[in-house]
Amino acid sequence: MKLNHPQLADLLKQAYSAERAAAFAYIGHAGSVKDKVAKIAIKQIEDDEWNHRKEVLEIMNEYDIPISKWYEFRFYVVGKIIWYSCYVIGWFMPYYFAGRLESGNVCEYFRMKIWFNEMGITKHDQILYDMGIKEKEHEVYFLEQIKNNKLLPFFEKLFNWGNKESFNNIDLDKKYPLERSDVYCKKEEK
Repeated sequence: MKLNHPQLADLLKQAYSAERAAAFAYIGHAGSVKDKVAKIAIKQIEDDEWNHRKEVLEIMNEYDIPISKWYEFRFYVVGKIIWYSCYVIGWFMPYYFAGRLESGNVCEYFRMKIWFNEMGITKHDQILYDMGIKEKEHEVYFLEQIKNNKLLPFFEKLFNWGNKESFNNIDLDKKYPLERSDVYCKKEEK
């Protein structure tokens, strides 16, 4: 079945390639930290990203959406740059930028769900919901590691993410179930 939604097809292609970039980044991040507990946690997040990539590909295959060679190349380079930079940019920035990235990734999956639903397709709801929630859990983990760092207020002001700002409206302590999750990641009307 062909998917007649160019934005959704493109978002799936981007997500597929970006998940590999994120996994590469977490390989570098885990390798650069000394704490064994942190290494294990970051390795689990890397594994989650590889799993998301596999799940996105399954959806793409169902709708004959080809992998984008451009996105694969672009995100490969980005992921490798981040991988190696984790060894030279210090402790704080890998945590900060990982959290900021995950914060934005949350809405990709909820946007996909909404667009599929607008076409009357609900069969992917659970997996897209689960991936979006998992990305939120990643965001929370990274923020938790740096929430009291003296650099955070400066970075938050500069990059619009941190203790006071997020790129999504999900609160894991009060999360909505799948059936009521359409309130997530909708842009506010002005």
